[in-house]
Amino acid sequence: MKPRIHGAAGFTLIELMVVIVILGLLAAIVVPNVVGRTDQARYTAAEAQIEVLKNALKLYKLDNGLYPTTEQGLESLVRKPGAGTTARNWREGGYLDKQDLPIDPWGNQYIYISPGQNNPDFDLKSFGADGIEGGESYNADIESWRSVQR
Repeated sequence: MKPRIHGAAGFTLIELMVVIVILGLLAAIVVPNVVGRTDQARYTAAEAQIEVLKNALKLYKLDNGLYPTTEQGLESLVRKPGAGTTARNWREGGYLDKQDLPIDPWGNQYIYISPGQNNPDFDLKSFGADGIEGGESYNADIESWRSVQR
């Protein structure tokens, strides 16, 4: 081995190996905790979006005296409905911050029925992670009229 020349800097192989081992240990601890939370984060996001849509629907009713029909759908929150009961006092710009209707975190449309079958005003739901009605845990439906049971 040659002695180091004054002013030359670098890492030894041992120093690099120690850093790699430390990074590997950190990854082994952190990654499983982060990866397992994806479904929970999506489920929570869907619950939050349903709350936002519920509030927007309530504002729509305050302005127009009734909720959009099932046929008019949630689209009435971003564009003035042209068919069915006229929304005379529809708010310019719509009832959502964005001009696009949100989809659930799994890429599916929210289900909107008015008047509702479970709530006299409206039913709003997502079919959860599996995209089909029913299910358990993160595949369970997220429904506006029911509290979360996981």
